[in-house]
Amino acid sequence: MNRGEARKRAEELVGKMTAQEKASQLRYDAPAIERLGVPAYNWWNEALHGVARAGTATMFPQAIGLAAAFDEDLMEQVGQCIAVEGRAKYNEQSARGDRDIYKGLTFWSPNVNIFRDPRWGRGHETYGEDPTLTSRLAVGFIKGLQGDGEYLQVAACAKHFAVHSGPEALRHGFDAQACPKDLEETYLPAFEACVKEAKVEAVMGAYNRVNGEVCCGSPALQKILREDWGFEGHFVSDCGAVKDFHEHHKVTSRPEESVKLALENGTDVNCGCTYQKILNALEEGILDEKYVTESCVRLFTTRFLLGMFDKTEFDDLNQLDVETEEHLALSEKAAGESIVLLKNTGVLPLDLHGLKTIGVIGPNADSRAALVGNYHGTASRYVTVLEGVQDAAREAGVRVLYSQGCHLFGEMAESLSQGGYVDRLAEAQAVAAHSDAVVLVVGLDETLEGEEGDAGNAYASGDKQDLHLPASQEKLMGTVLGCGKPVIVVNMTGSSVDLSAAQEKAGAILQAWYPGPRGGKALADILFGKRSPSGKLPVTFYRGVEDLPPFTDYSMEGRTYRFYKGEPLYPFGFGLTYGDCQILSANWGKSYPDALHLHITVRNGGRETEDVLQIYVKSEDAACAPENPVLACFKRVRLQQGEIQELDVAVPRRSLTTVDEEGVRAQRGEHFTFYAGFCQPGARSVELGAVAPVRMAAMLS
Repeated sequence: MNRGEARKRAEELVGKMTAQEKASQLRYDAPAIERLGVPAYNWWNEALHGVARAGTATMFPQAIGLAAAFDEDLMEQVGQCIAVEGRAKYNEQSARGDRDIYKGLTFWSPNVNIFRDPRWGRGHETYGEDPTLTSRLAVGFIKGLQGDGEYLQVAACAKHFAVHSGPEALRHGFDAQACPKDLEETYLPAFEACVKEAKVEAVMGAYNRVNGEVCCGSPALQKILREDWGFEGHFVSDCGAVKDFHEHHKVTSRPEESVKLALENGTDVNCGCTYQKILNALEEGILDEKYVTESCVRLFTTRFLLGMFDKTEFDDLNQLDVETEEHLALSEKAAGESIVLLKNTGVLPLDLHGLKTIGVIGPNADSRAALVGNYHGTASRYVTVLEGVQDAAREAGVRVLYSQGCHLFGEMAESLSQGGYVDRLAEAQAVAAHSDAVVLVVGLDETLEGEEGDAGNAYASGDKQDLHLPASQEKLMGTVLGCGKPVIVVNMTGSSVDLSAAQEKAGAILQAWYPGPRGGKALADILFGKRSPSGKLPVTFYRGVEDLPPFTDYSMEGRTYRFYKGEPLYPFGFGLTYGDCQILSANWGKSYPDALHLHITVRNGGRETEDVLQIYVKSEDAACAPENPVLACFKRVRLQQGEIQELDVAVPRRSLTTVDEEGVRAQRGEHFTFYAGFCQPGARSVELGAVAPVRMAAMLS
């Protein structure tokens, strides 16, 4: 069904409604209108990395882990899987009268905010710090979710529009100041791609203000969204954001005024309770009913596009289509692609036949919470890192010793133990002493980094105050790294943390993110060489926050790999493999209006592996260009040992543009430098073991 037909049907249906009925449909928990055959519908559902909060479903690595795979095709497959399971669950639940929260077809995903500061607790919900990477992955994910059939499979929602990335504790009253250059260059591109390319059906406004205007009542943002980009879907508020207008931002004085501001500026559905005051605003005469009508039409247009009042090709999906073997295999594949090898002195892969005993130590080693991240669903089976190692070792007759080592963040694992972070420490030392190799599993989980109100670190409302691991884990790491045995550090976090001690003393380091329910199996496959690691960092790993701008400063100056002037611990785009992939040659092919083509020959001189080819570009003429080369495009490739492959890579012409202080994007000048390789250009990547990219100068008009 095309949008024109769906809107016409929506207008006809809404035309039969009273003002009270129309107003009721703008709540996220819209009630039934029985006389018109309209069932109740709850707009609130989540699918950040699998159908969430609605029972059993296939769960994937947290979004930041999916980003580390640098795989557009994978993202579309993940979206398609989620759509199938979302439809199946909707069919089963609605058939049994369950139309509760998290049971609908409107999924408030993906989160395409830019992870501009490593302290932000919700950064692991995003696709990282780069607008190009975020855009490409989001477009694939949305296309997978929504499909290309007669009806939408499910409706995706790009959030949180538009300049939103902490601090969590301030979000309800914070005014994010962003200059025109930063808006166009950093904060808006992913949303623009979601709207123009992926045709995302919904957009969610953020809690905060942007340059003085509340995001869920902003004329400036709505102009960009609907007039400049041509967005035709519906707009939803973040939960409680309209209430914030009068309670925290103080841009209105009471709920009725907040209703007026939100509806007149495009917020169609209210996650919260403020739209219960719509009738009051109408009766007072401060709100024109036409705004209520238009929002109602938009919402029913989406419901018709989803086929909620028709028979569709999705009606036969049922519980048997949830957590299928195919879907679980995709989850495990995604986990394998997401894991990043940050250091390897030759310790990895471990040879099971050469070991008698493996020690597994750490608070995240046997943690299910560390597998899933936030906004997660429920898996029918979980494989922790410990279990993955045990399963693999058992087949080879290798014994596995285990110690929790320490509490995730507290001074003791047992409440009656003495303090000082020594509880379980002696046990960890004993495990290490009797092991041929040690896997030390540290990190965080959703109780320490996440959304305000969800994460348990109330002192920071889900954000991190610095990049240190909890003191309990730093003490454990120092102890284990000094044990005299080969140590592989596995870090399970959704953001960068200071791994300087591990970089100095560990034999190998793996960044595992929150890899999903079968993450332990995927990690074991990498530890023991069944597959090569191939993930790349979607964020910069800094050494600390001392040389970063204040958290509340939304200027991009000094932030992310594009503008950072210091030396990172690990650069954006970095990740080692067990292979040895190199560029043999890179030559220009044909030029088209929307893209330039590069012919690249790659060779793998090592073990079979996947790797991610990355193209970066630097404008040499534009004074307004970022200080460092910027990611233009990327391509995941698989190479057998000794294989040579010819690749055709389309470099978007948009990557030749720069943005000036007025926010004008254009190609400025003709001189550009391109870099083609498997890491970001720069001395630090090479110092860490990557092969330097091939540099190419080009003159392009």
